[in-house]
Amino acid sequence: MRLGCVVPWFWVFRVLVLKSPASAAGAWRRATFSQHVELDENGKYHLRWKHDNTTITFEVEVETRGYVGLGLSPTGSMAQSDMVIGGVANGRPYLKDYNTLNFDGKLNEDHRQDYRLEYGMENNTHTIIAFSRDLNSCDHKDKIITDNTVRVIWAYHPEDVKQDRPQYHLTNRGRKSLYLLNPVVDAFIPNDVLVFNIRHYNVSIPTKDTTYWCQIFKLPNLTKKHHVIRVEPIIQKGHEHLVHHILLYQCHSILNDSALDVGHECYNSNMPDDFFNCESIILAWAIGGKGFSYPADVGLSLGTSADPVYVMMEMHYDNSNYREGYVDSSGLKLLYTPVLRKYDAGVIETGVWVSLYHMIPPDMSSYISQGHCSMECLQEALSQEKASGIHVFAVLLHSHLAGRALRIRHFRNDVEQPLLAHDDEFDFNFQEFRYLKEERVLLPGDSLVTECQYNTTFRSNMTWGGLSTKDEMCLSYLLYYPRIDLSRCESLPEIAPQLKFIGVKEIYHPVM
Repeated sequence: MRLGCVVPWFWVFRVLVLKSPASAAGAWRRATFSQHVELDENGKYHLRWKHDNTTITFEVEVETRGYVGLGLSPTGSMAQSDMVIGGVANGRPYLKDYNTLNFDGKLNEDHRQDYRLEYGMENNTHTIIAFSRDLNSCDHKDKIITDNTVRVIWAYHPEDVKQDRPQYHLTNRGRKSLYLLNPVVDAFIPNDVLVFNIRHYNVSIPTKDTTYWCQIFKLPNLTKKHHVIRVEPIIQKGHEHLVHHILLYQCHSILNDSALDVGHECYNSNMPDDFFNCESIILAWAIGGKGFSYPADVGLSLGTSADPVYVMMEMHYDNSNYREGYVDSSGLKLLYTPVLRKYDAGVIETGVWVSLYHMIPPDMSSYISQGHCSMECLQEALSQEKASGIHVFAVLLHSHLAGRALRIRHFRNDVEQPLLAHDDEFDFNFQEFRYLKEERVLLPGDSLVTECQYNTTFRSNMTWGGLSTKDEMCLSYLLYYPRIDLSRCESLPEIAPQLKFIGVKEIYHPVM
């Protein structure tokens, strides 16, 4: 284990080279990686990785016989990035550490080579390079890898690096935000798992920036208890940028089948009355997220008298370009099983209640809003149902375009505990449930503060709390067990200090 920032004077390389797949038989073993993602939509660039407390190891598998590049960027662009480029040339793998600390984005060879080549191979179609580095290399030109969102940039070229520097990659490039240090949860799916899809069909998206579309669905008719063990988004291909978030609400038992098959805009003056009977959130998904698996001893309960029969799916469409002709059929896939788990899962939405009372001034490089789940709220909810507390195991942090950093603060007996969750490099286009490294117990009398930092230097008018992505939110969704009767625990800013802050000295009531 490496302690502190002691810089070794040499690196030991472990190099394996293969010229063809046939020569790999019985002679070469690739490392096993716990996490994997396709970085491009055509499946040509695969990234795998694993980590421990001090080191991260990557493997890239790319459909090219030239060089491959991977970078860690503060913004998703080339400028100010920490990069590594490698390949296999003349049967020998190569790897070099670069950076683009100059603002023109040109590559500079790093004076310290902190990436370590593990192995490399090339066949007739693909190049595979594996390499590792310390999470904190103690080199100010290398990005420290933390549990914040990391914007990964990638590129490849049909030719290997020449003597001077890599050739320009043209359109073979992209970016993707990831949680590189997200804990790995066992996502084993048994063969006998049951599947139920909840999805809209052929919804015509209006030519406006924000549309919330709701519809009520009936869950499977079950004669005994089941558990949902995994939830996956069903996003229509090409609409990944359009579907911003999906919430699933449990509806009141007074509903019947007459409420089904009626899709309508939510929060509209003429929306169906039945929508008002669906208020408790049971599932949440947001843009950029993948599927979510519950821990091995936890599941979302279906089939009992306390469980939903009808649910309402709310889908937020973000048509910021006002494009015409979108017809969407996205939704959620529920994977469930009669093999029961020990605990029933629940969701708590906490933060700032969405309203115009949530005000964010313009031209502020850093402005913080706070939403409170008060001591009194958790005292009442937990002491009546679960005095021993509930266990939070995953969190989704949610804000809009002005959001820059989000965190959940946890207090017990007026003493602040370690942060429940945080992201100091929040990416609006990547909002995914993140598993906690260690489950956190919430006890009666605890309190939570969801804190959101905004940047409005690019805005000349006030930003208000609201539904549009041009408005703002400050929310967090806590996944926990065992389930209690608490769906929301939020607060509203006091209006008087807000008005004073923006210069309002007196309010005159109109004379009728």
